Amino acid sequence: RTSSLSGIYDQTKMNTLRYHYGQLSLELLIFSAVTVILMGGFVLWAGSFLNLSVRDFNKNLAFSIAEGGIEYYRWHLAHASGDYQDGTGSAGPYVHNYYSKDGDFLGTFSLEITPPSTGSNIVRVKSTGRVAADSSIEKIIEVRFAIPSFAKYAWVLDSDVTFGSTAKVFGAIHSNAGIHFDGTAYNVITSALTSYDDTDHSGGNEWAVHTHRSSTDPLPPTAMPSRPDVFMAGREVGVPALDFAQITQDLATIRDTASSTGYYFPSSTARGYDVVLATSGIMSVYRVTATTTVSSCTGSASGWGTWSIQSETLVATRTIPVSGSIFFEDNIWVRGRIDGRRITIGAGRFPDNASTRANVTINSDISYTNFDGSDAIGLIAQNNINIGLSSEDDLRIDAALIAQNGRFGRYSYSSSACGSARSRSQLTTYGMIASAKRSGVYYSSTNGYQNRDYIYDTNLLYAPPPNFPLTTDQYIQVSWD
Repeated sequence: RTSSLSGIYDQTKMNTLRYHYGQLSLELLIFSAVTVILMGGFVLWAGSFLNLSVRDFNKNLAFSIAEGGIEYYRWHLAHASGDYQDGTGSAGPYVHNYYSKDGDFLGTFSLEITPPSTGSNIVRVKSTGRVAADSSIEKIIEVRFAIPSFAKYAWVLDSDVTFGSTAKVFGAIHSNAGIHFDGTAYNVITSALTSYDDTDHSGGNEWAVHTHRSSTDPLPPTAMPSRPDVFMAGREVGVPALDFAQITQDLATIRDTASSTGYYFPSSTARGYDVVLATSGIMSVYRVTATTTVSSCTGSASGWGTWSIQSETLVATRTIPVSGSIFFEDNIWVRGRIDGRRITIGAGRFPDNASTRANVTINSDISYTNFDGSDAIGLIAQNNINIGLSSEDDLRIDAALIAQNGRFGRYSYSSSACGSARSRSQLTTYGMIASAKRSGVYYSSTNGYQNRDYIYDTNLLYAPPPNFPLTTDQYIQVSWD
């Protein structure tokens, strides 16, 4: 019986071993299949990752090549600022090979260049970078280059200046000298000086941009407070100065352009010219034969006068030239409205002599119809830009104004003999003002413009009037896409 049981046990054990041997083979087969699948997956994943890495590298390389194209044309404009055809004299695109520092060919960049539109100095450069290793990849960068004009400020001055408590300035202000500001500034105010002696009052040197409104700023070296109640966007001192002397050459350029493609008027042999602008595009020019005098209304300032026209005769009716350049070798008065025109009017006498420099006078509104940059007026006076005694009570001036060697302002008509016109209500400017000497349009509650709003025209920065002075001859990048 024991022998029989042992036989049964051995047979059962044998069957069990056979069963386990068969199960192990099946498990090994399944494990091997899973391993092969996983390994295949890892190989595919590694290959895909490698391809993605290579493609990502090529994308970055294409981007670098496109940037190389932008930097190349920035360099080209620095050496040939008026060339928008890559030195070829023909239309683009312009394709250049791109090499590594070791001289290996990596790809190409293709340039599409859009020259400035009329009245603008903005150049658009579109650079497409492609790699030699993968023609399906390209990266595109488009930038705008421009040269900032002298009209980058609402006000720019070459001397000390004071803004009263009722002045509101919507735009940046810069002076190569000191600024005493008691009004409200909605943009940054800067000075080329660090400190100066404000001659409007006694005391020690003050910060080059300071205020006395509500409370007087502390004197240097005490830290300059922020004063956001006055300087809403801040103030800076010790910044680079601007060159007013360059405008002499700009006036000569306007004169030469006006002589060839615009209108040039020689001396009137009288008091000057009255220029009337119309929305029809017609410009009427009058010869001013006499200016108004008022008994006992006198002033002591150099060049003082009422600057108001008494009599005149029509001498010319012209269509505003396409070039927009108009020059008068004499004093001028300007008034009227434009519509879709961009013009620069210069007044000067050459050779330049301090005793004969020409003035521009504004007694009536100068207005735009459009405020999108399509209308622009530049008025450049070799000496002063005056507002006369008989100016409008509510005077608006839409223009970029430059008094190269003189000042923008209104003479003091302090005597009661000057009549009720000595006090005016509202002066509004839309554009910018540059004044070499100290400006002033308000003197007291009975003398000058009681309220002054100076609004900056942002279109002027990169789309100034024709031949308007620029702050530099180098392009800067103003946008990147």
